[in-house]
Amino acid sequence: MIIIGGGLGGLATGAYARMNGYRTHILEMHEIPGGSCTSWARGDFTFDWCVSWLLGSGPGNEMHQIWLELGALQGKTIRQFDVFNVVRARDGRAVYFYSDPERLRRHLTAISPADARQIRHFCRNLRTFQRALDVYPFLKPVAMMGRLERWRMMASFLPYLNAIRRSITELMTDYARRFQHPLLREAFNFVLYEKHPDFPVLPFYFQLASHANGSAGVPEGGSLGLARSIEERYRRLGGEITYNARVEEILVEDDRAVGVRLSDGREFRADIVVAACDMRTAVLGMLGGRYLNDTYRRLYTRTIDEPGMLSPGYVSLFLGLRRDFPEADPCTTYLLDPELADRLPGMRHPSVNVQFRDRHYPELSPAGTSVVYATYFSEAAPWRALREGPEQASRVRRGQVLHTLPVRHGKAYLAAKRRVRTTLEAFLDERFPGLRDAVAVRDVATPLTQIRYTAAHNGAFPGWQPFMEDGGETLEREINRLGPVLPGLANFYMSGVWVTVGGLIRAAAAGRQVMQFICRDDGREFTAEIDRHLPPPRQLVIPVGPLAEQPAPAPTRRPVTVPNLTEEHSR
Repeated sequence: MIIIGGGLGGLATGAYARMNGYRTHILEMHEIPGGSCTSWARGDFTFDWCVSWLLGSGPGNEMHQIWLELGALQGKTIRQFDVFNVVRARDGRAVYFYSDPERLRRHLTAISPADARQIRHFCRNLRTFQRALDVYPFLKPVAMMGRLERWRMMASFLPYLNAIRRSITELMTDYARRFQHPLLREAFNFVLYEKHPDFPVLPFYFQLASHANGSAGVPEGGSLGLARSIEERYRRLGGEITYNARVEEILVEDDRAVGVRLSDGREFRADIVVAACDMRTAVLGMLGGRYLNDTYRRLYTRTIDEPGMLSPGYVSLFLGLRRDFPEADPCTTYLLDPELADRLPGMRHPSVNVQFRDRHYPELSPAGTSVVYATYFSEAAPWRALREGPEQASRVRRGQVLHTLPVRHGKAYLAAKRRVRTTLEAFLDERFPGLRDAVAVRDVATPLTQIRYTAAHNGAFPGWQPFMEDGGETLEREINRLGPVLPGLANFYMSGVWVTVGGLIRAAAAGRQVMQFICRDDGREFTAEIDRHLPPPRQLVIPVGPLAEQPAPAPTRRPVTVPNLTEEHSR
């Protein structure tokens, strides 16, 4: 089996393939694993780009079992703050979105007693979702479930059906308008760091409930450390991976995928080819647009470029600071004045999320220092309008062809990046005096940076936007109908974040699920096992905010643990 792409989807596909006896070779364009799950060094600092919370980081759900099967968390400390996010208004007032529903209720009611009833409604549903997460399915694709299995799955959701149905049919923008207090009306839109105008209330409950259940923390070692752990698991299972290997063509003979051709002309033959990369590149570029039915042709030639169909890219500012700022909250979304927002190129909504990443990953910077990670949503188009030259270019360095080296985008592009840096540095220095003078190293990344390193279409991570009927929802229905295949092409499968909707756990789950389809097609019984060569992860909760010293009430949810299995068969 050849797997195109060494991001989390490709690594997971490879690991589960090895667990089921397939010989595997991952081909990755970059020099390191992880794709978008990455970090990079600047001087003494490591700038971590990806994981701000990891769904499934704690026990009690099927997401956690997947990470344990992939060896992603074992032996690590999982840090989780007792506040998911702080939303700070333009006048400085703050809303702390505590993990614990009761603590959240007390805090929100103190801000607006007039909204007590609406606050109780939100926190009551949050508790309902805490229980619903215990039965949320991740291990087996719905398309492979029999009628009885689907009935059992639906029956397990019956106690939570009303809360799920109502939360998926109302946008958060509409729900937030129910609050009388203007601060709460605005803050609820930014719970998930940025404003998501097309999201219903359901994902807000889902993320907050995961956090409340202790299953949305950050793993020691950061994003690249997470990818390295899965790569190590894959290699221990006997898998092979080659870096700096850019696939240009999927070889097809008699309507069967038989291998790939790289950009340097080398060919690799295989019985099965799995694309775990940018799927538009795979189906339109590597396969030349063949084997697309009407739905896939519409998705990848028209829908994919329509506004709102893909998750937006990010503009990111990293600052390595020579001193620490203990007064800073770990994660805050600042709502910006329109005049300030206008100075930040490509900004979609007037807000910026600021994380003091040394609180998330203290091992990634020297003691007594800080790392600031400031981000905002931005499409690729305004940055493309500024650039000169190609978005990617392969070059030889030290006798080796590399595909992700920096490219020159011209003066206008560099000036825009400089404006991001100076504007945000000045903004942060006003709130944390002395910050600008403490800067040791800095870096700015744009959606074009994402394209250069991962070839993701328009720099979109994580791919298709959920809850969009003509985009991500259509894709998922097609996958459920056909499986992760293209009609008319044998021995070819799709995996990773581009064949689902969601973040890293979805990419990892896609690797597990594509192998269930492959095993079925080959007449094999799918097998997976938890990696036990290291001890289980250790959970650490870090208090934040004005209610941090008040002990949280005992949890009301039923405790559930991951089965202590050495082997887990599909069921």
